[in-house]
Amino acid sequence: MQVFDRRLVRRRRDKAAATVASVAPILEDCADRLLDRLDDTTRRFTRALEIGGRGVVAPRLRARGIPFIVSSDLSPAMAAGAGGLPVAADEEFLPFAPESFDLVVASLSLHWVNDLPGALIQIRRALAPDGLFLASVPGLGTLQALRVALAEAETALRGGISPRVSPFPELRDAAGLLQRAGFALPVADAEEVPIAYRSPLALFADLRAAGESNAVMAADRRTPPRALFPMAAAALPQGPEGIAPGLRLIVLTGWAPHESQQKPARPGSATHRLADALGTVERKTGDRAGG
Repeated sequence: MQVFDRRLVRRRRDKAAATVASVAPILEDCADRLLDRLDDTTRRFTRALEIGGRGVVAPRLRARGIPFIVSSDLSPAMAAGAGGLPVAADEEFLPFAPESFDLVVASLSLHWVNDLPGALIQIRRALAPDGLFLASVPGLGTLQALRVALAEAETALRGGISPRVSPFPELRDAAGLLQRAGFALPVADAEEVPIAYRSPLALFADLRAAGESNAVMAADRRTPPRALFPMAAAALPQGPEGIAPGLRLIVLTGWAPHESQQKPARPGSATHRLADALGTVERKTGDRAGG
């Protein structure tokens, strides 16, 4: 199923290559949150692939002592300024040989992919055994206030709505996607990234600067009503620090399978009874207490 216009995504990212530095603080914060997971392992990495890092991931990997870094992006212009060996490549058709890397990092870059399960399978194949995959994607709840405000404004002006904010995945589905793609020890967790804007215009400007404008294929491409965005902007809730659009970061961690990794015990292989460990009396189904 084709949800996103990939050619439009590439054009938006090509254009954003000249402006993405203006949103570097947000991208850096999200990259730091993701790469903090590297502190949880003693594994040392030497060949890294970063996907869609927009100039903030490769320098951080290099600062951690990783000598060889490939920066891949759908946009050739964005890949050229990412900081690693540039490779323009579609995330859905990665051009790398099996077991090319021992670390793959995708910070805020996989949410524009139509075939996410397929992309994850390709990433897993590009990893050497016991290689690590780290990714973050915006999760359900991100930009929710903007989604609601735009829908209500368009309904009032046109009597219907067009998808103007990208759909985002749910946390409960994330670990399952990793497992389906063949990753071992899959983990998914979420955290809220605090972001506030003084005005709606600043929010819209940052989305354009990052290359995150709407690319949903079902979106109405007609010129929107002149009043649409002002009406939606006026409806956005404001707190003490301004407008908080919401960024819920889902972080994915998975390993390429290797014989040295922990494996779940086989059913029936336990050597001690749970009742003994809990200090209780084991009863069969249907037995009454005290009977």
